[in-house]
Amino acid sequence: MVLVTLLWSIAGVVARHLEAAAGFEVNFWRSGFNALALAIGLTWLRGPGLWAGLLNAPRIVWISGLCWAVMFTAFMLAITMTTVAMVLVTMALGPMITALFARFFLRQRLPLRTWLAIALAGLGIAWMFGAEAPAGARLLGSLVACAVPLAAAVNWTLLQKTGQGSEAGPDMLPAVLIGAVLSALCTLPLAWPLQATPHDLGLLALLGVVQLAIPCLLVVRLTRVLPAPEIALLALLEVIFGVAWAWLWAGEQPAVSVLAGGGLVLFALVFNEGLALRQRASGTFS
Repeated sequence: MVLVTLLWSIAGVVARHLEAAAGFEVNFWRSGFNALALAIGLTWLRGPGLWAGLLNAPRIVWISGLCWAVMFTAFMLAITMTTVAMVLVTMALGPMITALFARFFLRQRLPLRTWLAIALAGLGIAWMFGAEAPAGARLLGSLVACAVPLAAAVNWTLLQKTGQGSEAGPDMLPAVLIGAVLSALCTLPLAWPLQATPHDLGLLALLGVVQLAIPCLLVVRLTRVLPAPEIALLALLEVIFGVAWAWLWAGEQPAVSVLAGGGLVLFALVFNEGLALRQRASGTFS
C-alpha cells in the first residue's frame, strides 16, 4: 500500500510539467493510456475470457467501475483547476468518510486506534496546508475534488464487502478497466480539439500506466488483506509523497508548517499500523 501511494503521488508534479494539454484533455489522455495498459495487462492475466465476460459482469463490478471513473476524472480535473495542495487537503476527508461507511454499511467495529489515527492525520494535513492555501483559491476546484474521497469511500467499502476473506466473489480487477474507459469516453468530447504535444503525451502515458494502472490493480488485491479504513488511512501517504515530489522536481520548498504537519501524519500512520501488528501478533483484534 505504501508503494501504491508512492506511485499515485506523482500526478501533481508531472501535470505541472505539461506544455499544452490542459483541463479535460489531460484527463482524456491519462485515462486513455490507463485503459490501454489495463486492457493489455488484464488480457495477459485473465486471457481472452476477460472480454467475453465483461459485459455480463455483476452489477457490483460496474458500480465499482463508475467509482473509479469518478475518482480518475475528478482528481485530474481538480488538479488543473486549483493547487495540488488544495486537492490533497480535500482528499484527506477520505479516511473519515470510509470509516463511517465501513461502520454503518459493513457493521465493522473500528478500533479506537484507527479513530485516533484518523483524527491525528486529519489534524496534520490541516496543519501542513493551513498556512499554505492561497487566498482566493478557486472554490470550484475544491468542490470537484470532494468527489474523489466520496467515490473512493464507496469503492473501498464495496471492494472489501465483495472480496475480503473470500476467494469466491466476483473478479473486481476489470472494474478498474471499466472506470478508465468511462472516464476517457466521457471527457473526449469536452477535450476536443486535442492540443497535447509529443512531450505531453509522454508524460500523460507515464501517468496512465505508472501512476494509475499499476497501483490501482494492486490496491484492488489489497482490499482482500487490509480493512477499508486502513486503506484510506494509508492512502494519506500520497500527501507526504506529493509534497516531496514538488520539493525535489518543481522547486517548491515546503514551509515549517508543512514539515511539522507531515511529521504528525507519519506518526499517526506508524501509530496505527504498529498497534495493528502488535495486536495481530498477540491474537487480539479489539
